[in-house]
Amino acid sequence: MNIFSQRIELVRSMLRAKDWDAIVITGSDPHGSEYQASRWHQIEWVSGYSGEGDLVITLDSAGLWTDSRYFIQAGRQLPGTGIDLHKMWVPDQVLIPQWLAEQFEGYDDAVVAVDGLSQSASSVLDIVKAFGGKVTIVNAPDFMNAFWKDRPAVPAAPVSVLDVKYAGWSREQKISWLRKWLGEKGFDAILLTALDEIAWMLNVRGSDIAYNPVVMSYLLVSTDDVRWFVRKPSLDAGRQGTEAAFDEVQESGIIIDDYSDVGLALSDLMNDDYFGKLYVDISSLNYDLYNVLKDSGQSSKVMSGKSPVALRKAVKNEVEIECMREAHLEDGLAMERFLYWLDKMMESGDTVSEYAASEKLHEFRSAIPGFRGESFETISAYEANAALPHYVTPSESSAEMFSEGLYLCDSGGQYLYGTTDITRTVPLGSCTALEREDYTLVLKAHIDLAMAVFPYGTAGCQIDALAREPLWQSLRNFGHGTGHGVGFYLNVHEGPQDIRQNFNSQPLLPGMITSDEPGIYREGQFGIRHENLLLTVDAGTNEFGHWLRFEPLTLCHFDTSVILKDLMDKAEIDWLNEYNAGVFTVLSSHLPREIAHWLRDKTKPI
Repeated sequence: MNIFSQRIELVRSMLRAKDWDAIVITGSDPHGSEYQASRWHQIEWVSGYSGEGDLVITLDSAGLWTDSRYFIQAGRQLPGTGIDLHKMWVPDQVLIPQWLAEQFEGYDDAVVAVDGLSQSASSVLDIVKAFGGKVTIVNAPDFMNAFWKDRPAVPAAPVSVLDVKYAGWSREQKISWLRKWLGEKGFDAILLTALDEIAWMLNVRGSDIAYNPVVMSYLLVSTDDVRWFVRKPSLDAGRQGTEAAFDEVQESGIIIDDYSDVGLALSDLMNDDYFGKLYVDISSLNYDLYNVLKDSGQSSKVMSGKSPVALRKAVKNEVEIECMREAHLEDGLAMERFLYWLDKMMESGDTVSEYAASEKLHEFRSAIPGFRGESFETISAYEANAALPHYVTPSESSAEMFSEGLYLCDSGGQYLYGTTDITRTVPLGSCTALEREDYTLVLKAHIDLAMAVFPYGTAGCQIDALAREPLWQSLRNFGHGTGHGVGFYLNVHEGPQDIRQNFNSQPLLPGMITSDEPGIYREGQFGIRHENLLLTVDAGTNEFGHWLRFEPLTLCHFDTSVILKDLMDKAEIDWLNEYNAGVFTVLSSHLPREIAHWLRDKTKPI
């Protein structure tokens, strides 16, 4: 029995002692975040699995639910734990609510426990619905504290203010916009719980979650005042600059309360009839706060729906767009310096480890003024390791790379003036016929989506097939989404738009920035992904309607040396040649002469 199976037995001992039938351990935090601070890495602590997913433990079984990005990783990390892998986003998937209902079918009243602080209200209500109401949900906030004795504390990193010269809108303008929305919808207040929405509203940035410049907090906006529930500087040491940032926020008329007081404050405000109708988004509202509102006796005043901030934030203003262009220019220069360095290392016959390559890329980005860190953990993956879409490059004993095969680098930067996300798969030397074919097909897929022209009102799910058709024609596919929204010096993944097969009715709108990243992954052999960020822009209006298209923001060449040109049509070749030529034109004057000459050769038309 390994340490993780022992920890699962510890959780089962709690089930027996409390007379619970099952417990759900979510891979999230009190704000529904995709990525979490170390305090909420509860699944990794229990199971040893470090990817995304949710865990269910019963008295006689345990299961992890995750999607295809993590199937291989889960297959490597779960053996010996007694945890079964439940695959999501596949035909005939059985999700947690349905699985629980089936496991306890015939029970008069099954008891399912959740950590209400790290479980969204919507996910718990889905469980109740699956049982037809015949289930008792036990809210057990922070139950992991009973086992996880050295559990990290709630983070409180330094907080800074984002200058309006980058943000475009002041916090006063954003609050005024949100109050106007409340008035139009007939609400008196809104509770914001998603961390990126709060950071955007207040023009503040932090580092409470690695790679995500957010601040652990809640924001209550009413027609009369604004209250920000956050860890105060006086409570925490080592938060240089935070006090000045808080002073500036308070000068905008915003009341600052302590983070831990949000539940009590909401209960008091609800009972004091402080406002009539309160609006919440239950996809990011945690179940613990949901219960506070429900138990206040004023639950009829609580209305739920999608937060309007997500959409407003996703449509970048003119200042943000111009700043994002600057971020991608600077990031492109770092990428070209990195690819030049890697190319010369391979030519010299020196071996380079995956981790050393990721550190070198960090070195190039760190030299850029305004750089504030990576936008996610760099995926530096050689050959078979690249078959894991979310491979974690080990700092010790990472794979050595040689002058053959394919190297995949998925990385991004956080800058005061934007966020980047780029993937380049490059040949390090000779490649097999299959590698060359897959490389070309994925590039075709990327280009076909990048060339898309579509009617205003089109959702990402309606054009996802454009990036898959070249692969489908060869009976190939990839399991992850094709594109995700990207924040402005915020989370590298943001909604509400995306480009994937799952139905999402949100149209792609002018000003949205979305990734384009198809791939092919062959377990045990290699993986290929090509990714740019695309800005949705107007394509004109005629008698047939209003049209949109994509404009690439990413500035970094695609390697053409292993392309099978016969697999590409003229439009795809023209797009590739024009893109590479544009990269050279924009970047070459900013690069050292030897790198500019190298880039000129790399961007010659095919």
